Amino acid sequence: MKIFAISGLGADKRVFKYLTLQYDLIPVEWIEPKAKEPIVEYSKRLIEKYKIGAKEEFGILGVSFGGLIATEISKLTKPKFTILISSVASKNELSRLIKLAGKSKIIELIPEKLLNPPKVIASFMFGAKNTELLNSILDDTDLTFTKWAIRELLNWKNLSPVQNLIKVSGTKDKLLPPKGNNNILIDKGEHFMIVDRAKEVSNIINEKIKTHYNNGYN
Repeated sequence: MKIFAISGLGADKRVFKYLTLQYDLIPVEWIEPKAKEPIVEYSKRLIEKYKIGAKEEFGILGVSFGGLIATEISKLTKPKFTILISSVASKNELSRLIKLAGKSKIIELIPEKLLNPPKVIASFMFGAKNTELLNSILDDTDLTFTKWAIRELLNWKNLSPVQNLIKVSGTKDKLLPPKGNNNILIDKGEHFMIVDRAKEVSNIINEKIKTHYNNGYN
């Protein structure tokens, strides 16, 4: 069974290379968003490009901001399961500060060049041990995409978590701390745990799929 995997804000398929899943992982590369394109319309274009759900059964995986896209794709298609890593399942799980920032429309006033923080600050906020990979990702970040993604995060409207959800969160995540009772927690896991704690994340996902959603797939 294929699992379509969507990386975090500004990141790419490099964050998935440490996972050891027992299924075919298909990285979904970001496409250029149209000016102020709603996240739902953007998700529809990804579905069309990758033909997600066109034929065989599949799963969706999203990391950080990619979890929002994974959720929207799941609502438009019928995956066997949706996996969220270091992410949120609905608007209600966003922090009060993020919701406040969304209402204030402050993102519209911030120049794109200010959306690439100093690497030492980014490393702290992500809790990254593999700073070499994080720094490489930051160097390659498209700041126009970053501004669009932050705008969509701040103004996300989804209120209902998707069905068949596997949600893995770190207890020390500073960017999207775990909320609600639908989390599988990794003790002291931080926002970059898909890389730094890849073995634990992989074990949880493999076991959950095997237990609840396998149906003979491998």
